[in-house]
Amino acid sequence: MSGQFVDQLRQDMIDQAVWNDQLVQQSGIQLIDTPFVTVGGGIGSFTVVDYLRLAGVHTSQITVLGNQDKPYATYKALANNSQIPDYERLRSDAGSVLDSPWGFPSYAFREAAATKKLGPLWTVLTEPIFSEYYTPQAAQVYQSVEREIARIGWYEMLKLGQVRMIRRRAEGGYFVVFTPKDHNARIIYRTRFVHVAVGYPGIKMLQDLQEYKVKHKDLSRVVNAYEDHSQIYSALAQRPGRVLVRGSGIVASRVLQRLLDQHESGRPIQVLHLFRNYVAGPQKTPSAGTRTGKNGFAYQAFNYPKAAWGGQLKDQLLNLHEQGRADLIRQTGGTNTAPRASWTDQLHRCQQQGSYVQLIGQVKDIHPVEGQGIRTVVEGPNGQISVDADFIIDATGLEAGVDRDRLLTDLINSGGARKNTFGRLQVTPNFEVEGAGTGVGKVYASGAMTLGGPYAPVDSFLGLQYAAQQIVDDLAANGFGQRMGPLRSMSQWFKWLRNQQP
Repeated sequence: MSGQFVDQLRQDMIDQAVWNDQLVQQSGIQLIDTPFVTVGGGIGSFTVVDYLRLAGVHTSQITVLGNQDKPYATYKALANNSQIPDYERLRSDAGSVLDSPWGFPSYAFREAAATKKLGPLWTVLTEPIFSEYYTPQAAQVYQSVEREIARIGWYEMLKLGQVRMIRRRAEGGYFVVFTPKDHNARIIYRTRFVHVAVGYPGIKMLQDLQEYKVKHKDLSRVVNAYEDHSQIYSALAQRPGRVLVRGSGIVASRVLQRLLDQHESGRPIQVLHLFRNYVAGPQKTPSAGTRTGKNGFAYQAFNYPKAAWGGQLKDQLLNLHEQGRADLIRQTGGTNTAPRASWTDQLHRCQQQGSYVQLIGQVKDIHPVEGQGIRTVVEGPNGQISVDADFIIDATGLEAGVDRDRLLTDLINSGGARKNTFGRLQVTPNFEVEGAGTGVGKVYASGAMTLGGPYAPVDSFLGLQYAAQQIVDDLAANGFGQRMGPLRSMSQWFKWLRNQQP
């Protein structure tokens, strides 16, 4: 059979929610057996695979299906686009060490050792009373992951390409349909366990901005902060300009700092910042106490209070029903940014100078004006105003709903999975996808797609590691891998320290 023929899935196969071995063998598509498949190939897949290797699972028993050769590639691209280059610091603490489940040596310890300076250690010892929370440089995280993927044999397990669908197997387990990057013919992996960690489905843009872009075919002046928009900074380096920024989270803070840094370096730029919901003072929540808020921003060191990772908020969330979980997640999370003195001082300074201007209101219309750029009509507290800008940057976030991802939509429509209150995948405390089991087989999920479940900070380094630990413990209980006890953990840590294979 030709590659073109076997690449075609018959419609009767696509329409069936459950396949049997005979059906797959008759299709002519290459069939490969593997005990465990992780779909995504990003940081979510990496953390689960790292834990499995520590649990004694050989590389021959694990298949990683993804479209990137390095697990941090997508994360790094999004970070760079949102103005967090390699030398800048991420919003993650010292102990959220991606390459080391033990959290030691921490990023702060490593930085202190590399620079031969005690500053990082002093920051950790005195945070958050006398110092701001320590956060690692982006490059440090990428380099540490590089070391670990070499140690665990990542490239022995990785297959580059695109997963088309997951089908339940009548005999137990699953079929994962995969199109490799290097040729057209599909492959079907027959497996007992599947882990899905595909990240965010795409870039989200405010509806009014999306409609403007489509109507006026303006792809370079109205952008999302997560897409490459370096052309804006290049244009502002050549001539004075005005930029309208929308959003008030961590990405908005990074974009504002980049623009105002450029202004303060001698490039005349005026930054207009539009708030839909303006935070004028502290925010009180029933479960998480008071969160600092002023000058439009809600301030929180990390995207959730630290108790959500391993304290009372974590336990409280685990014991709530679905709607209660959703309410608590919204109370403790939501839009917020880190209270870093460097950019709060800069905003105050530029606000006094008039180079940073805050606006409050709802957008009523956006249209181009000859010689004036893009006009945004805003209904504010004092009536309607018109705001002209050369560029608009939307810093309101990424698209998170599973409906925007073809694989996840199919998993719901044909795989038995269900959506939770947040429109993400409903998972159990061990991150098994509810409704997708086949008796002897299980589907697990981790990352942003599981928000609304029994754990809040799922889209953080430590959150991905927590999910990986729950998944690998459950796999061990089902006979795949070994449970990580104290002796095995200690022996594996010494191997990690000496950079030896697990």
